[in-house]
Amino acid sequence: MNRLLPRRTAAAAAAVVMCFGLAACGSDSGDDDSMSSNSESSPSASASEDMMDEASGPFGPGCAGVPTEGEGSVEGMADDPVATAASNNPLLTTLVKAVTAADLVDTLNSAEALTVFAPTDDAFAKIPADDLNALLADKDQLTKVLTHHVVEGKMTPDQLAGEHETLAGDTITVEGSGEEFTVGDAAVVCGNVDTANAKVYVIDSVLMP
Repeated sequence: MNRLLPRRTAAAAAAVVMCFGLAACGSDSGDDDSMSSNSESSPSASASEDMMDEASGPFGPGCAGVPTEGEGSVEGMADDPVATAASNNPLLTTLVKAVTAADLVDTLNSAEALTVFAPTDDAFAKIPADDLNALLADKDQLTKVLTHHVVEGKMTPDQLAGEHETLAGDTITVEGSGEEFTVGDAAVVCGNVDTANAKVYVIDSVLMP
């Protein structure tokens, strides 16, 4: 009987070793499953980021009038400083004429970061022709009106609501949220447009100081 003990002991030891081996394998499998689960979550996170990027793009009914390609498109404007970008946009020809008359092109283009509330051609057309011509001929008053539309810093839509100091030294008040904002009596018709150094919010009326 004593001769059988070593064999039984050896068999028991072998069984223990096998159990540890199986446990280790099971642990490895769990790690693999965990790694697989983590790797599978990455595409979902990436998709969420893409959706956020899309949601943070331009908004508003007026964006339909922006060219879909070329220098005046949303993508084209993003490459140029703000005054140059505006000059390529067919919605903003009167604004560009006014900025040029006030000698503000270099000032706007060289600024580090701005938010510009840009009146459309239709917005300027609301001003009687004689009054508009008089404004365009008065450089000091024109400069005051135009800089009343500009705020330092690039404001995203979630930063837009509130009272902001303009480059004219006075203030404007923006109300709203999401994709609906008003600036004084003007409504934002195409917002959150990027240029190289500014955020542009196209508005449907000219803001008077």
